[in-house]
Amino acid sequence: MESPPPLETVHQALQALYNNPDVSGKENASVWLGELQRSVFAWQVADQLLTVNRDLESCYFAAQTMRTKIQCFFHELPASSHSCLRDSLLNHASKINPETAPVIVTQLSLAVADLALQMGTWKRAVVDLIERYGQNAQQLPFLLEVLTVLPEEIGSKALRLGANRRMEVSYDLLKTSPVVVQLLTACIKNNQYETRLQMKIFRCLGSWFNINAVSQEEIVNSAVLHTAFHVLSVKDCPSNLHEAAADCICSALCSVEELGKNLDLAKALFQGVLTLQEAYHISVAQEDADKTINYCRIFAEMAESFLPAIISSPNQGLGDFTSLDLLLTCVGHHLYEVAEITFNFWYRLSEELYHKNDSQMNEIFRPYIQRLIVALCRHCQLEPDHEGVPDESSDFGEFRTRVSELTKDIIFIVGPSVCFTQMFTTLQSQSVSSSWDIAEAGLFLMTAVAKNVSPDENDVPQVIEAMLSLPADCHVAVRYTSIQLIGELCEWIEKHPHLLDPVLQFLLAGLQQSLLASVSATALQSICTACRSQMREHFDGLLQIAQAMDSFNLSNDAAIGLLKGTATILTQLPYENVGEGLKKLCSFQLTPLNKLINEGEVNVKQGSSHDPTLWLDGLAAIFRHLNPSVPNGQPHPCQSVIQEIFPVLSQACDKYQSDVRIVERCCRCIRFAIRCLGKNSASVLQPLVTQMVTLYQVHQHSCFLYLGSILVDEYGTDPNCVPGLLNMLQAFCTPAFKQLEEHNGLRNHPDTVDDLFRLCLRFVQRAPVAFLQCQMSKAILCCSIAACSLDHRDANASVMKFLEDLINCATAKEHKDDFETRRTLVEDLLREHGQTLVHSLLNTAVYCLPTYMVSDVADVIYELMLFDRPTFCQWLEVTLKSLPTESSGGTITATHTQLTEFHKAVTSAESVKQVCNAVKEFARLFRN
Repeated sequence: MESPPPLETVHQALQALYNNPDVSGKENASVWLGELQRSVFAWQVADQLLTVNRDLESCYFAAQTMRTKIQCFFHELPASSHSCLRDSLLNHASKINPETAPVIVTQLSLAVADLALQMGTWKRAVVDLIERYGQNAQQLPFLLEVLTVLPEEIGSKALRLGANRRMEVSYDLLKTSPVVVQLLTACIKNNQYETRLQMKIFRCLGSWFNINAVSQEEIVNSAVLHTAFHVLSVKDCPSNLHEAAADCICSALCSVEELGKNLDLAKALFQGVLTLQEAYHISVAQEDADKTINYCRIFAEMAESFLPAIISSPNQGLGDFTSLDLLLTCVGHHLYEVAEITFNFWYRLSEELYHKNDSQMNEIFRPYIQRLIVALCRHCQLEPDHEGVPDESSDFGEFRTRVSELTKDIIFIVGPSVCFTQMFTTLQSQSVSSSWDIAEAGLFLMTAVAKNVSPDENDVPQVIEAMLSLPADCHVAVRYTSIQLIGELCEWIEKHPHLLDPVLQFLLAGLQQSLLASVSATALQSICTACRSQMREHFDGLLQIAQAMDSFNLSNDAAIGLLKGTATILTQLPYENVGEGLKKLCSFQLTPLNKLINEGEVNVKQGSSHDPTLWLDGLAAIFRHLNPSVPNGQPHPCQSVIQEIFPVLSQACDKYQSDVRIVERCCRCIRFAIRCLGKNSASVLQPLVTQMVTLYQVHQHSCFLYLGSILVDEYGTDPNCVPGLLNMLQAFCTPAFKQLEEHNGLRNHPDTVDDLFRLCLRFVQRAPVAFLQCQMSKAILCCSIAACSLDHRDANASVMKFLEDLINCATAKEHKDDFETRRTLVEDLLREHGQTLVHSLLNTAVYCLPTYMVSDVADVIYELMLFDRPTFCQWLEVTLKSLPTESSGGTITATHTQLTEFHKAVTSAESVKQVCNAVKEFARLFRN
């Protein structure tokens, strides 16, 4: 867009967008308006639209455009125009009245807030806004909205305020908070019966609590806080006002986690929360679930904030166990959604007690955890009229999974055997037929702790015996969970092998029932994994099960799991029996796969009868879990079988070459076959590489690059294989670079980036000199520098690992023979590209990557420094001088002192952790 469009044209586009029945007309209008918003003329157009104020659509578009431009494109404006923009926005806001649409109020509020945060010269923003709008009842909602979103926007990723500006703004807000509290107090007193305004007041106060910008002295005895508790205690309080007050109190409780700094406020909140117990019970009696949930959120937030006191001074002061009693009262509510709100507290409590590792402390909290487990067991009960097996993918099924995870975390406080016995005692007191739901829930909780039960636990044999002798009319859900429990008790069964035969018979019976087949297969896999030596004599039986898998109603995962278990036992067989066993096991996958390759369609629908992935996944599972012992001087027992299978996999690659999903499965299968054989797969190396290279020229499936990295890992130390592998690399690089050099190529093809640099990493690790001497090494380094800024987690990790090991191969002296050669070759590369690399790494850490990914960047920086610290110091200094030290709004991003301190911290670091911490702190100066 080269010039600002006429206002009438903008109105016509908006009319087309909102009112044109023609879909193509709407799409064209949307594209054109998007271009307008991205252009520099959007500032002027938005201002004009707000001034004209023709209709809702144009005003909303203008307000939203103004907010977006300020948030993301503030740098487009010269500093001289900032004051004019502010005055214009405030003038538009002055025209707000009760008829103004809330969406416009919200967008204008966000625009003003974002401007105040970025405009360093606007020093008294909050006071100015209160003075301008605080006395006008019509504009009070706008003022409260601005004061609400202002603290929220401090953490906006789009604004990239930087640590210095955030600190400055946070300090200013804390200093101004008495004025804000006075305003809110006056508002609450003057609008006691205005529900909507009270909601805005509570939301505003909560927003300031969220950033710890409320003065403790001002708020403790304020009418606002007292009104919030009063609102929560009134039984006929409107639901939306009740929720706003609860949110506010939760934010206040969250703000006092540092109890030492906020003791007065913490005490006031504690006393206030205690007054809500009766109101909670009234909400339960009235079956008002929304209010019950609000109270539970408050109780849970208080317990979490006071957790340090609960641990350090149990049942004293703010560590009063009333907090625990309140939470257990909530856990006792009939709705599992209420109980679930408390889970985070129990996680945190268990973590604290685990780290303390103090049996006396555990004893103090044990009664509460026992009560919790009993209550959770009740919540896990299926409905008495439930039919079929438990649905693990439903909301209730996911809740039960979270209960299981929580139980595993907290069980050490009670002791797994105690819990197991407790549940078994409950089971003994129930009739499985009449109270099947209670029995099933008990079995479910026992499943969560089964792995931790002592081998000497006396109740386990009785539990297993009870499950193996379940009556024929037993509810299928009880049988289903019993099978799950058997699977989880696999390690206990390994210590008591006399029970193995009846357990296997029990699982085999389950395999033959459609509803129980998959869970039985999963349990059988667990038994195979834990009882490997005892299961050798049952291998023929496992083969028969594998052969008959099509007749069972198994999920894909369960079928693959059965093959994994069978392959695990095959590994335990005597050397002379492995080959024949593998041939039989693989034949069950190869026969249908061969039929599909020879007779099936090329274009395959996922999950159809012509889809070969099930059989490919089966073969991959077998090879992956096959690791037989090979006596010295003997051929690998799997070699002949796998060599017969390779041509089939090659045919599958050729036939389905355009289908990345199937080709990935083929490559995965070949990968595990090669890992199984190791260097015994040399005979297939040359034809495999030829086929991979040929197919990659046509279809750039990144799985070929990954498979190439496996080949380099296995054969990269063999001098006879290295030239061929380097030719493979060069053949891969040409189409890969072409793909990555497209517009947004790196971002659009992260899998290619990931697998290409995995491949290059293997060369650095296995044949560094040959790789550094090849003609592609310089181009690969340049590509890695360009890819540093890619924020895809796996792809970026591969790039950084490649760079780290590339530099490390010139500093590690394990291979003395070629150390000097490696160092010279790396020196040559860094002499030309070292400065660019450092510039890319630092800018990546500062502007592109989330904080959790910065550690990988620090690894590369540290290796560069170990390689040549003096030169690195120069590279870093040049890079730091290129960084902007002032934002477009006139705020300081990094002072000269901070730049100097960062340079010193990095260049004097003696560990990678020190570098990582320095880089993370430095990055916060430029972004949120």
